[in-house]
Amino acid sequence: MNAYITAAGAYLPGDPVGNDEIAARLGGVDERGDRLRRRVLAANGIAKRHYAIDERGRTTELNEELAAAALGAALDDRGLRAADLDMLATATTQGDLLVPGFASMVHGRLGGGPMQLLSAAGVCASSIAALDAAVAKVRLGDRRRAAVVGSELSSRWLRGTRFSGSGGDGDAHFLRWMLSDGAGAVLVEAEPRPDRPSLRVDWVRTVSLAHEHPVCMRAGMDEGTEPRAGRTWQDLGGAAAAEQAGMMLLRQDTSALAGLAEAGLREFAALTREGLVDLKKLDHVLCHYSTNAFRDIVFDRLASAAGAAIDTDRWFSNLETKGNTGAASIFIALEECWRTGRFEPGQTVLLAVPESGRFTFGFVHLTCVGAETAAPTEPAAAAPQPAPRTAPLSAEPAGDVHARLEAVWREFEARLDAVPVMHRLAEGTVTLEDYRRLLFNLRQQVADGARWISRAASNFSVDLFDLRSAAIGHAAEEHRDFMMIERDYVACGGSIEDIRGGVKNIGSEALSAYMFHTASQPDPIGLLGAMFIIEGLGTGKASGWAARFKEVLGLRDDQVSFLAYHGDADDDHFAKLQAILALPWIDAAATEAIVKTAKVVARLYALQLEELDNV
Repeated sequence: MNAYITAAGAYLPGDPVGNDEIAARLGGVDERGDRLRRRVLAANGIAKRHYAIDERGRTTELNEELAAAALGAALDDRGLRAADLDMLATATTQGDLLVPGFASMVHGRLGGGPMQLLSAAGVCASSIAALDAAVAKVRLGDRRRAAVVGSELSSRWLRGTRFSGSGGDGDAHFLRWMLSDGAGAVLVEAEPRPDRPSLRVDWVRTVSLAHEHPVCMRAGMDEGTEPRAGRTWQDLGGAAAAEQAGMMLLRQDTSALAGLAEAGLREFAALTREGLVDLKKLDHVLCHYSTNAFRDIVFDRLASAAGAAIDTDRWFSNLETKGNTGAASIFIALEECWRTGRFEPGQTVLLAVPESGRFTFGFVHLTCVGAETAAPTEPAAAAPQPAPRTAPLSAEPAGDVHARLEAVWREFEARLDAVPVMHRLAEGTVTLEDYRRLLFNLRQQVADGARWISRAASNFSVDLFDLRSAAIGHAAEEHRDFMMIERDYVACGGSIEDIRGGVKNIGSEALSAYMFHTASQPDPIGLLGAMFIIEGLGTGKASGWAARFKEVLGLRDDQVSFLAYHGDADDDHFAKLQAILALPWIDAAATEAIVKTAKVVARLYALQLEELDNV
């Protein structure tokens, strides 16, 4: 069963507040604070925002009221009442009360009948988590119609009275000029609406990297980035003591924000490897970002990776006119696009939400469908769809081959990071001799690559003629790769006679033997799993390794040509592979063979790097 976004609504309290009015509205700005205000506003690009506080700093509306107003707008857009809902999922950084949950308070404010509730806590990406839960329930058939709302009333944290005598500045004052109030909501149903286009939810992904990063955006603790027993706002004997200690200030570790952009791009690359996203084929990208400086970093990195300028007309943000409203931002942007008719049937939309709290990311892929469109039983694949072969290998369903391969990749990536030579590369202690050893050992196995690909091509039957053709073409492209390694090796001071006279280490022997054995089987479709690992190394790792070796060792381009070439060429190879994996005849039997082969090749490839020179 599918799930569709069938309506959207937004609510922004009060009149727009311009940059020159902020200081008067929030209060408590001295000369130093005003200089910081000007710098932050120049970088973030926000020109107008809304606050649920008046000119005297008094709160005019509750957060739950903002949420209920946005939900009412979405219901009106669909011509429904609150009683038509059977689920409500809410997202906010901080509700009006400590207890009960925010969803309970919004339900009480909104009215309607009995319904399932979910309160998603967090910061910006909590709205995607709430949407994910609603979509899952609708797809299961467990709920018929769900509402999702993201709402923020951050201005209460930003008033000047909170800063008086606190000594808080820098990371605390920074957010005063970044955040504002508002709410956005969507409705999720099992069928598209009959009177206008809807947005089919193809997939939702959220991921936390909290295991790798300290706290970045926080409140309720002292000025460190890790909480300690006895040093949170609840441990100081009262809220007044916590306020006096500066714990009730909303802080941002601004030095970590560049790392947030890089981490988000890595997660985007993982979606690309999984075949869920093709940037060139997306019609619209709605990316929540807190500042235009963050946007510029993303554009620069994506343009560098693509080798061409990014078409920014496909990217939409209303940050400048609506402000940064945290968990509400992505739905407020979606509502504006929805209301203005930006989406047309057949177009695809990506929602992207980075959260700095402790590095969380949310992504959603949508397809606009017309009112008359009959919905397929499964979400459309993001990868290109070549023509299917004449007959399936079996009648059993394939399962999610992309998700299973991505799990294999994550385990493989972790093992690679622990390989001594790669660990030294990451640390910056790698030597030129390490790099020559790597080239020497890789060359012996890479020299066999075109041979086992050609053998595989000869063993594909006529039913898999397209795979045979693809393998032949790939072998032609790869058959001189080992020569590039030889040139790099010689350019780094090695001897051509030495590298050509080398033998495989024990890991390379095992990998080559397994590849030839698998390629020799009838219709060796499992080799698609091998290609996922090997081409994945090219598209996901090679460019980074080349750049890092150049940086640490001061190498020239002609000394890292093999890694740099595969960092570029394998993007195309990987895209073709993802297209094949999206074919309808990748059924249960094929999936099992592909995933098993990927597991074996991942382990043996790591083994050859672990056993450098061990012959």
